[in-house]
Amino acid sequence: MLARPINPSLDCRVLVLNKHYMALRVIGVRRAFTLLFKEQAEVVACEQGNYCNYDFHSWRQLTELKETFQANEQDWISTVAFDIAVPRVIRLLSYDRLPRRPVKLNRRNIFARDRNLCQYCGKKFPLSELSIDHVNPRSLGGKSTWENVVCACTKCNVRKGGRTPNQAHMTLICKPVMPRRNPIIHVQFNQKRYKSWKQFLDNAYWSVELT
Repeated sequence: MLARPINPSLDCRVLVLNKHYMALRVIGVRRAFTLLFKEQAEVVACEQGNYCNYDFHSWRQLTELKETFQANEQDWISTVAFDIAVPRVIRLLSYDRLPRRPVKLNRRNIFARDRNLCQYCGKKFPLSELSIDHVNPRSLGGKSTWENVVCACTKCNVRKGGRTPNQAHMTLICKPVMPRRNPIIHVQFNQKRYKSWKQFLDNAYWSVELT
C-alpha cells in the first residue's frame, strides 16, 4: 500500500504501451504500480539513449541507486519499507490490441488543442477567461464538431456574437481540425518529466485516450 496519499507524485501520469511498444493510454500512478506489482506490466526506461525493461523488483533496486545519485530528477513514492521512483512509461506484457477511439469533443480537449490561445486575437488566457465559440454559429445551423468549435476569449466571443468570422470581420489564426490523438497528452509531454513519451507518441497513428 502507498503510505502517503498527499504526496504530489501521485498526481503524475504514466504512459502505457502494448506489448509491441505502441502507445495505448495514460493512467495514474496507483494503477501503474498495481500492474507492475501483479507482473502484468514492466517499466520501460531510457538510459543513455537506450530503452531498458524492468519488472517491479528490479525497478525498485535500480531506483534505490537513483535515489542516491539522481534524487532530484525523479518523482518519488514512499512506502512503509522503501522509496521508489515513479516510472514514466510501462509496457503491458500480454496486451497486443490497439484500440482506435475518436478523441472526445469536450471543453478540456478543445482548450488543449488550441493551447489556451484565443483563435481570433491569438493571445493566451487562463481557463476562467476562455469560452467555446462556434465558428459557424448554431443559430445559422452550425454544429458542435471539431471543425466548427474553437477556443475564444470572452472579449472576442462577445465581439463576434452570432455571426460568422467574415460577417464580424474577424480572422481565425488556425483552421480548426480534429486532433489525431488526445491533445492533453501533448500538453503533458511538453513538461520535462514526460519527454520520454515523445518517441512513442510520434509513431502513433491512433487516438490516445486519457483515463
